[in-house]
Amino acid sequence: MGIPEDQFIELRNAGNIVTGPLSSTMRSLTLACAVKGGKEIAVIGHTDCHVCTTTAMQLLEKLKGLGVDRGLLPENINEYFGMFASERQNVIKGCDIIRHSPLIGPKVPVHGLLVDIHTGKLDWIVNGYQDLEAAGVRRDEMLHSARHSLDAAQSLAPFQMGEMKFPESKIGEEASVTGWRSGKIESVVPAVPVPMPHASPVHVANPVHVSVPPPIRQPSGARRAK
Repeated sequence: MGIPEDQFIELRNAGNIVTGPLSSTMRSLTLACAVKGGKEIAVIGHTDCHVCTTTAMQLLEKLKGLGVDRGLLPENINEYFGMFASERQNVIKGCDIIRHSPLIGPKVPVHGLLVDIHTGKLDWIVNGYQDLEAAGVRRDEMLHSARHSLDAAQSLAPFQMGEMKFPESKIGEEASVTGWRSGKIESVVPAVPVPMPHASPVHVANPVHVSVPPPIRQPSGARRAK
């Protein structure tokens, strides 16, 4: 990278893995920025990574050979060890976790790079400067929207308590209109309150009997349809 050794802090771990925004790796990065004065962060992966080519079953077999019981390990091996299938995607994921971590200041660029161990080429995958510019644009848009909403609210007439009009009737009251004249109410009579129903069965007085018509009879010589 062309940076003298006295101008950077190197933190190494297996697979350059960042498992979470509050992980031990994030704690080290936070102290590097806050205590040592780090100004930028670069996640540097490399090709032909053995973590990338090792499966969860293979890892369990190797741990078993070392005398590590499976019951003592976390249930989700992939999540705990941060295993991945693509070195490039692992770098991008690590940058995203660091960028959104509450432990890292919003003005610290977070870069992602990948080294080809066969050619020595350094590929710049995540440009931390562009991410800061994009975040600044989004922040400016949010501030502009907030100012617009505030200006719109301030343009409204001031609220006066005495101007509020409340209905004179109480909640639950009903009224029946008995007559109308030229679009105006002639008289309004409060309705009789309806009693609440009781648990006893309802009896209907003088039920109306509806007569059933007699069945239709066919002529004696008519043929029935099949």
